Amino acid sequence: MAAVVKENQADTVHSETYETLMQVSWNFDYQGQVAKLDDLYNRAKENQWNAAELAWDTPIDPSNPIIAVEHSQYGKMPFFQKLSETQQQTFMAHSTAQMLSQFLHGEQGALLTAATVAHGVPDMKAKYYAATQTIDEARHVEAYDRYVEKIAIHYPMVPWLKELIDATLGTNNFCKVMIGMNMIVEGLALGAFNNMYKQTEEPLLKSITFNVMRDESRHVSFGHVYLAPTVAALHPDEREDLAQFAFDAVQILVKGQSAGTDAGFLKVLEVSGIDPQDFMAGMQEAAELGITRELPPGQIHSLNDLMMPALVRAGLVTPRTKALFEGIGVPVNADLTVLEAMEDGKSDLNVLNAEKAVY
Repeated sequence: MAAVVKENQADTVHSETYETLMQVSWNFDYQGQVAKLDDLYNRAKENQWNAAELAWDTPIDPSNPIIAVEHSQYGKMPFFQKLSETQQQTFMAHSTAQMLSQFLHGEQGALLTAATVAHGVPDMKAKYYAATQTIDEARHVEAYDRYVEKIAIHYPMVPWLKELIDATLGTNNFCKVMIGMNMIVEGLALGAFNNMYKQTEEPLLKSITFNVMRDESRHVSFGHVYLAPTVAALHPDEREDLAQFAFDAVQILVKGQSAGTDAGFLKVLEVSGIDPQDFMAGMQEAAELGITRELPPGQIHSLNDLMMPALVRAGLVTPRTKALFEGIGVPVNADLTVLEAMEDGKSDLNVLNAEKAVY
């Protein structure tokens, strides 16, 4: 894909345009082939919400951080505890802002892919649902854009996330688009939003996250409801091709997250007065002491708990790609406990159920 980058003279607007290869699918059988899509589509119509109606006049107190140090994965590490209070507060403010910027950029990617699925998927009811997901994603972009503007700290999209979404958009196969978005990126997002909801006490962000999660839960279900029977009906060679794409997409994520600090995070360290080499040494020290960034009880590891089980359940991990995953250090977790609990309308693990939300 040849990219054309356009910037205005003030260098305040950045856009990128490239051609994609997705085929358009007309279908004059309006009944659809997957019965469960009717329920998913009806739920999507019934549970729309208006981002403009959230409490945008809620003040955000700089002395009361969006995520408190004690809720941070860094707070228990010796190097972090040695920082001054000002450095800790600045780091928390900017690292949280960088994460929220990724939510914003990722939601734009979801908007683009959902629209692509709507015109590429052959099943008419799947088109209906993909159209509702498209408006969901537009609403998410609106909400996170307004929030990032409100806190007035902006960070660029991390390279690996853009590479993952570009690879998803660059395929000519709607199944691959759904794998990249509804199973991998949406799995990543659902876990991150669940964790954010439990980490923050800032009421506006909590309400945004809660409402976005209502939509994301349906989006992840769409990937399973439609793709699982579709994949099962494919020729083994076609399944193997999709399994390879799933591996390649996960590999982009894993390599990106383990590649060290990107330019945006280096900026977080710079404004916090933290030397990058000191930061990396502190991370190494924590690892040697047995202190890791494992998530606290009740939080979710998106890759292990959601993405990999979803891929296994949909038949998108073959013996050949299982060996590939293990070769890059990604266990092929087939345990559906957490994934199914997140989908279960009665599970306490899904924060939506604790609040008696409909989704």
